[in-house]
Amino acid sequence: MSTDQPDLKDRPARLTVGVVGAGRVGPALAASLQLAGHRPVAVSGVSDASRRRAEAMLPDVPLVPPAEVLQRADLVLLTVPDDALPGLVSGLAETGAVRPGQLLVHTSGRYGTAVLDPALRAGALPLALHPAMTFTGTPVDVQRLAGCSFGVTAPEELRLAAEALVIEMGGEPEWISEANRPLYHAALALGANHLVTLVAQSMELLRTAGVAAPDRMLGPLLGAALDNALRSGDAALTGPVARGDAGTVAAHVTELRKHAPQAVAGYLAMARATADRALAHGLLKPELAEDLLGVLADGSGGTNGTDGTDSTDGTEGNA
Repeated sequence: MSTDQPDLKDRPARLTVGVVGAGRVGPALAASLQLAGHRPVAVSGVSDASRRRAEAMLPDVPLVPPAEVLQRADLVLLTVPDDALPGLVSGLAETGAVRPGQLLVHTSGRYGTAVLDPALRAGALPLALHPAMTFTGTPVDVQRLAGCSFGVTAPEELRLAAEALVIEMGGEPEWISEANRPLYHAALALGANHLVTLVAQSMELLRTAGVAAPDRMLGPLLGAALDNALRSGDAALTGPVARGDAGTVAAHVTELRKHAPQAVAGYLAMARATADRALAHGLLKPELAEDLLGVLADGSGGTNGTDGTDSTDGTEGNA
């Protein structure tokens, strides 16, 4: 993480902080801001789980309705689901809850600051600060913010203040233009959200195959794969698709149809994407690609007269 700190004139003054939406994100960010010297003063939450979370991570901070949060706080974190954000902002602005000069921060990855326009017209200062992190709703989230990248969008005159807030939370600001917010968020969802699904499916299949501790088996493999991918990109591709082992891929599809038919579509989609990237980067030999793509095209196992055995000699990576 960068050790550079903003000039004192660019640092936000000590602020009273409010949270509207005590999901997994809001209380963690407020607790992080508290460590930086700001003062949480109010939080709103609807469900029992959100109220318990707020009480655990922001003890002694009163639970109040959203409008009262805005009355009490200089800096308000709007940490509600993406689809609820436009309606929340409009409602707060229409009821006069927004105060001129109030910092209004949302944490949605999808939106920039345009979604805050109703509050801007009421005099608020709009910021979009999206932490590129998965949250648990527990105190460990505050620790994970150290070195976490934040997608930052703000009016130019508020850019330094936005970046300073991120740095105070231990994060790394990354400027994202308003127009690129949906693409930015799609990229993160593709990598992080889908990874959880893939890992969960892999663990289920390993249990079906008789592996007693699939997490212990996958941990080192996935850790190495992630590290290699971040370092080398497509050059890190290994496995039967990148090698062009059509027989092995056909055997995989056959077994998945028997034991986990719900996983077949995902396997085929990812295998096709992997094959395309491996071919484009010269990892998959064109003469091997035809049979492989044929298997992936019709999704049938045991084709091409193969017995499904792995043809690798173990010299090109295992997974």
